[in-house]
Amino acid sequence: MDLRISMGPTDMEINGRHAGRLAHLELHTTDQARASAFYSRLLRWRPERVVAESGTYLTLDLGGVVGGGIVECGVRRPLWLPYVEVDSIYELTERARRLGASVLLEPREGPAGWRSVVAVPDGGEVALWQSKLWRDQS
Repeated sequence: MDLRISMGPTDMEINGRHAGRLAHLELHTTDQARASAFYSRLLRWRPERVVAESGTYLTLDLGGVVGGGIVECGVRRPLWLPYVEVDSIYELTERARRLGASVLLEPREGPAGWRSVVAVPDGGEVALWQSKLWRDQS
């Protein structure tokens, strides 16, 4: 199944990666241990604990190209947040805003890249992700 989203002229392959392609799947939950145990038993996903300044994060080996993770946070209900690769985090965040999305998280730099989170008008949230590798390769 091809999960790639066409984005017109900015849709380009860089260093084996595609703008618009699902890059990461992250579960936001209030009970990280319980969620991790469930998915480990059900799908045999292997969690690995990563300790960061902001707390503990579980990475998940989903058995494929897409990575995953579980973060414990104060959500009303658990939700899966897809991260989609983009070639310009600021441009795509602004494009989402112009198309009517609410920007829940303005572009923010982290150790491996930049991310933002938008809520689309008809429901759902998506994280936009720009790897630092993209900028180094361009």
